Amino acid sequence: MNRTDRLMAILLEMQARGTVRAEDLAQHFEVSVRTMYRDLEALSESGVPLVATPGKGYQLMDGYFLPPLAFTATEAALLALGGDFIKQRVDAELQQQATTALQKLQSVLPAEKREAITRWRSEMLFSPMARASDDPRLTRLRAAMQDRRVLRLTYHAFRRAEPEDREVEPVSMIYFRDRWHVGAYCRLRQGPRLFRLDRIDNFRVLEERFTLSERHALPGYTEDWKADAPEVRVRFQPAVERWVRERQPFTFLREERDEVGPIFVYAVRNEDDLVRWLMAWGASADVLSPPSLRIRLAAEAWMMFSKLSVAPDIGVSRATAHAGVEA
Repeated sequence: MNRTDRLMAILLEMQARGTVRAEDLAQHFEVSVRTMYRDLEALSESGVPLVATPGKGYQLMDGYFLPPLAFTATEAALLALGGDFIKQRVDAELQQQATTALQKLQSVLPAEKREAITRWRSEMLFSPMARASDDPRLTRLRAAMQDRRVLRLTYHAFRRAEPEDREVEPVSMIYFRDRWHVGAYCRLRQGPRLFRLDRIDNFRVLEERFTLSERHALPGYTEDWKADAPEVRVRFQPAVERWVRERQPFTFLREERDEVGPIFVYAVRNEDDLVRWLMAWGASADVLSPPSLRIRLAAEAWMMFSKLSVAPDIGVSRATAHAGVEA
């Protein structure tokens, strides 16, 4: 921490803690007591009204510095919770920045509002996302994106037997469905694409830079695409309707109702994803339209039946099988 940042941090620390000894400040900022006295003298010479009380320490004169921000206790708590949520999902560098921002927020709030933040943090909890935040690639990808550097990825697309190399122009980092994605223009596919971070086997930041243009826009990954997407109507058995509502995919559009009961309407962006989701509900799902999707689901079900109806040659002895049963 350079001296300018430390002087500002000393002000924030004094406003948060009230009276504080130079020795305690020196320990907090990991400098010598002599250095801390010099810093306090520099603050005083710059016009900061410090009050020194023998045997107690230093404090800011009442009314100095910024007044508390005009946040209600709930508003301040929501900002703090948002910061906590972000900290769990970003790289180590941004985690540190988030920590500093939260400290600054609390330092300018009166005691009762800081107590409200503490209470809200115990009442509203978010599950940690260590897997996302511990990925060391996030920092490098973010730097490449900000510098407009071309990336060469080795990317393993879903259900592809082998990974392939891609050169992409990254423009955004998108946290989507509990995963980080790189939003980029793909030179191989000649269009904007999302690349799941956990499917990038490795990447290299090239020296080449690119210029941001209209081709880098990602309209396919906003809500706008749903307006023109084909629709699928599905009826579920009453016994699973509640659980369907809990597990709706992001392509869910609305719920309709006819004389029989509710009908769930979905937009089709990637039919493969929707087919897999519907197959998970088995016979509890009945696709009403379009007919082409009914045919595809029937074909998938028939292939599963064909495989499962033939006993596999697992090549185990009777003794081994018997032992397995007992286990």
